[in-house]
Amino acid sequence: MSSDSYKFLFAYPSAKQTLSARKVHIRRLYDILELSLHRNDLARAKKAWAILVRCKEVNWKAMWRTGALLIGKSEDSATTARDRLGYFATMMLQFPEARESVLQEMILHLIVHRQYKRALDELELYLPSPPFQENSVLHAYAGLVCLYLAQPNPAADVSNEGRSLRDAQQYFDRARYLDTNDLVAAAWSNAVRRLATRY
Repeated sequence: MSSDSYKFLFAYPSAKQTLSARKVHIRRLYDILELSLHRNDLARAKKAWAILVRCKEVNWKAMWRTGALLIGKSEDSATTARDRLGYFATMMLQFPEARESVLQEMILHLIVHRQYKRALDELELYLPSPPFQENSVLHAYAGLVCLYLAQPNPAADVSNEGRSLRDAQQYFDRARYLDTNDLVAAAWSNAVRRLATRY
């Protein structure tokens, strides 16, 4: 069977291989998964995903973003957030080639769920070691989280503004050093420098 005799909606990573009947079914299932995601039909997408990850021909680790998207959507958002964090931690262990990308997604997830202190804790854990120390995006995230945490908190007894602003400045400067074209880090670095002169 040649791939020319079949029409598929979405590109599949190993599309150039000769297609057997099983591979045609897998490709069609992949189309159902992608189409369901585009239509926001998560129930059908989860069913397709559950079958695909059991097929030995499918490298589900390389599709980790799809798995993260499909986790959750229950009424209990705390359980969903916990499940996603567990998924990201597992993927960092099982798919070391994508550890930087997985960590970026994890940090973004924590920021979206307003877990700023935990996001900073995770960043401070990973940033000193390679390959994370050379990732400008992670340094920019750390700078933004430090900047957020530098805001005055009426519930806190002691102000932590000076230290957090200094940390934010260091992270933004490191991001600029790693990627000279990072306009976001450059803009925030300049803004923090101006802000720090007030304290």
